[in-house]
Amino acid sequence: MIGVGGFGGYRRERMRETGLFQIAAVCDRNQEALAKAASEEGALPYTDFEAMLGHPGLEAVVITTGADSHAKLSIAAMHRGLHVFLEKPLCTSVAEIAALRQAARETGKVVGLGHKHCASEPWLLLAKRYIEEGLLGTVVCFEDNSSHSGGLEIQAGDWRGLASSNPGGMLFQCGVHELHALAFLFGAPVSVQAMMRYNANPNTETADAANVHLRYSGGLVGTLNCYHVTPYIHEFRIFGTKGALYFDTHLKKGWFQERKRNEVESRVPLDIPETSPDHDRANLVSWFEGIRSNTPVYPGLEDGIQAVLPVFAAEISDKERREINVS
Repeated sequence: MIGVGGFGGYRRERMRETGLFQIAAVCDRNQEALAKAASEEGALPYTDFEAMLGHPGLEAVVITTGADSHAKLSIAAMHRGLHVFLEKPLCTSVAEIAALRQAARETGKVVGLGHKHCASEPWLLLAKRYIEEGLLGTVVCFEDNSSHSGGLEIQAGDWRGLASSNPGGMLFQCGVHELHALAFLFGAPVSVQAMMRYNANPNTETADAANVHLRYSGGLVGTLNCYHVTPYIHEFRIFGTKGALYFDTHLKKGWFQERKRNEVESRVPLDIPETSPDHDRANLVSWFEGIRSNTPVYPGLEDGIQAVLPVFAAEISDKERREINVS
């Protein structure tokens, strides 16, 4: 594993919970985090990634570094014969997408992603059921908002404020989670049109606010709004000809509003089951099973690509002030 502190610590905990992994080698630039991880895992510590890749008996590598290093590290690992699990967002450019696809195709190695396992997320499964059973009628549009004020804490020179490391700002940081969930419900968008604001925090090169319009085959349209300088909000709404769904995706609460004629409709609370503890490690388990049994991995490489492509298209759309096809 490379990147063992911070979120890497969370990922190591989930790996231990599965009982499926033995972390044999760990790598980090932070000596304190490296020593702690090596002690906790009984692993050999490395400060050089290439040296760690030569550790005897390795089958795979987990990459928990910043997104701007994901492609380089993943490709190096695949060409050394190792399967790869990497965190999200997948990578920082369309060129890196092409390079990752090529490496996976050439090596045949299994790639897993740290995105949520949507198929075990109760509120998403409930929304999918309402859509598929026609309870919303024709799904016309949606509104999705994923925002918090962390962007105001970014200082000059921080990687989170650099366009090369964090394209799209909050759209890249948190919007990719939403785009991953939207793909689970609706598939991939066919085009994107966006407007972004950059001057709320003068310390950053990245967008402080992004309003993104998404168009899907079949006519569905929706908005994804991501703000890096406002109070915390994670809300999602789906509107249909028979009714609407409303979710607070942070609090895991939801409501259904049935369309009626000539009256103001009330919202009825939904019974959303508790999320299983297995949910937080289901992506790791799927990756493991993909390696051992050659079964499809979810989330996998293409799922990560689906989440970042609209972000890159949104940046182009804002700069060129036009709708951009996503492919």
